[in-house]
Amino acid sequence: MTHRQRRSGAGRSVLTFLAVLGTLAGAALVGAAPAGAAPGWTRLATGVQYEQFDISAAAGPAHAHVLRVDLNEPRVRVELLYPGAVAARATVSGLATAQGALAGVNGDFFNISETQHPGVEATGASVGPAIAQGRALKAAVPNGQRFGPALPPGTSTKDVFGVGTDRRARLDDLALDGSVRTPEGQLPLGGLNQYALPVGSVGAFTSDWGSASRVRATCGTDTDRAAPCSTDTYEVTVRNGQVVAAADSPGSGPIAEGTTVLVGREAGAQHLRKLSVGSAVTVQHRLVAASAGIAYRFALGGYPVLNGGHPLPGLDDTTSAVRTAVGIADKGRRLYLLALDGAAGYRSGLTIAEVADTMRTLGSVDAFSLDGGGSTTMAARKPGGTTVTALNHPSGGAERPVPNGIGVFATG
Repeated sequence: MTHRQRRSGAGRSVLTFLAVLGTLAGAALVGAAPAGAAPGWTRLATGVQYEQFDISAAAGPAHAHVLRVDLNEPRVRVELLYPGAVAARATVSGLATAQGALAGVNGDFFNISETQHPGVEATGASVGPAIAQGRALKAAVPNGQRFGPALPPGTSTKDVFGVGTDRRARLDDLALDGSVRTPEGQLPLGGLNQYALPVGSVGAFTSDWGSASRVRATCGTDTDRAAPCSTDTYEVTVRNGQVVAAADSPGSGPIAEGTTVLVGREAGAQHLRKLSVGSAVTVQHRLVAASAGIAYRFALGGYPVLNGGHPLPGLDDTTSAVRTAVGIADKGRRLYLLALDGAAGYRSGLTIAEVADTMRTLGSVDAFSLDGGGSTTMAARKPGGTTVTALNHPSGGAERPVPNGIGVFATG
C-alpha cells in the first residue's frame, strides 16, 4: 500500500516460542491453555484449520483462537457476513448459521451508542466501506465520526480488508465516487448508507440501509463525533428518476427496492430544497479502490496494523484489550483470522502493537485490526457438528450483535 509509511526494523515480539518455523503449524507456545485446547491445527474442512494457544503479553497471558484459511482451495471462499441490512446487527454465530458459513469472526467497528446525542437512535451501522458479493453496500464515515481506538498515522476510515474476484485477499482503501444530477446542476454525493455524513453534504440511502432512522447521519461534524445534530436538514425521496416526496427532517422505515432517499445537511440541505415533487433526479455511486485493479467481491472496514511484513508506525503499545484481526499471507492466498479469548483469566488481551507482532509471527505479511472488546467473537461448526457456536468466550459473557463479519465458507 504505497500511501503508507513503513517502520524500520522488526517490532517487539510478544510471543514466547519453544520453536518458530515461520508459522504456528507445529510450534509450541508457553502457558497453559484452557480445558479442551489441543496443540496443533484441527481440520474443520478442506482448506480450513483451527488452533488455539497462549500468548505471553505485557499485560499478562492472552489466549488466541486462530483460523487458517487456504484460498487456493477451490471449495473455500470468504464472504461478508451481515444481517441483510447495513443498519442492523446479529451475532456472529447467528449470521454464519443464516448464511450457511462454516465459520466466521466479527468485523468492523460500528455506531454502538448515542449517549452524545440524547434521543437519537444508534443505527448499529459499521464505520467503513462494505461490499457483499460484489455489490457496494456502504461507504466510510468521516474520520472524526468513527467509533473505536485512535487510527494509526496515515490510515483512515476508508481502509478495507477485501477479497477480489481473483480470490486474492488484499488491504486497500475504498473511496465513494458519486453524484446527484438535478435540474439545478450536478452535486457531489457525500455518503452512501452511512450513519454520519460530512458537513454540508448530501448522502444517499437505499434499500440496503434497512429501516433505522436516518437522523444520526446529520449529527456531529467531520472532526467531532459529539458535536450537536444539525438544525439545517432536508430529505427527498427519489423513485424512477423523479422526486416523489420531501421532508424537513430525515425519516425512518424501510426503503423500497429501486428507491433512493437523499439526506442533506447545511449546504446539502439548501440544494435539496430547490427540488420539488416531480423534479428529475439521477443518483450515481460506486466505490473506487486506491490500489487494486481487480474488482472486490467482498470488503469491510477496520484499519491496517501490518504492511509488507512491517508494523505500521505509531501503533499503540500501551492499551491492552481483547482483539480481533485478519492476516494475509502467501500473496493473498492464505488468511489467518485471530480472535482473543475474553474469559476472565485472559481479558487483559493485547496492545495493537502486540497484535501486529502476533499476526507477523503467524506468517502474515499484511494484517488488519477489526472491532474488539465485547464484539470479539470466533464461531465455527466443529467437525461432526451441525450448528455454528462461539469458540472463544466473549468478554461480555455472551455474543454481542454486530453489523458484519468475515464468513468462511467450505463445501468439503
